[in-house]
Amino acid sequence: MTDDSPLVLVVEDERDLAELYATWLGESYRVRSVNDGRTALDELDDEVRVVLLDRRMPDFSGDEVLDAIRDRDLDCRVAMVTAVEPDVDVIDMGFDDYLVKPVSREDLTGTVANLLARDAYDEGVRRLFSLASKKALLESESPASTLDDSEKYQQLLDDIEELRTELDDKLERFAEMDDMARVYQDIDRDSDAEE
Repeated sequence: MTDDSPLVLVVEDERDLAELYATWLGESYRVRSVNDGRTALDELDDEVRVVLLDRRMPDFSGDEVLDAIRDRDLDCRVAMVTAVEPDVDVIDMGFDDYLVKPVSREDLTGTVANLLARDAYDEGVRRLFSLASKKALLESESPASTLDDSEKYQQLLDDIEELRTELDDKLERFAEMDDMARVYQDIDRDSDAEE
């Protein structure tokens, strides 16, 4: 790791867990760790590239921190790392990825690497990856009948298809990349199933 390595901000109220995440990430990234949402807002600056954010924290929740990040228009990627099981409410949230605890070292470091890779692409592509992550999350955690009855989920599918159409040329180039091909194939498979 060097002084120009990407900076990851870990926001986790369980100190032992925050330290564990920092240890896992410290081999490849610079890491700042904080244990509450208000301190996280103080630590956020243009240098932070990725935020790993717990949803349930006393006083100032991860959801509130996420809203503040987006309100400040900070150019960083955010992954929720939480024990909160996702529901269709996640569709309206401005995160880029969502991990349900407990998380493995491989999942955490892989998520940070993927978020940094996404950062290299323009806003439309980053938005597509975010929507696809939400779709995959909901499908893995919610019964299909619940999703079928959800207007928000159906709108999510429509948004993915619309954005996919707009970005089709760019996605063809991403299909050649192993870490991005899986997302593209999921989106493509969904499109074929709808036709």
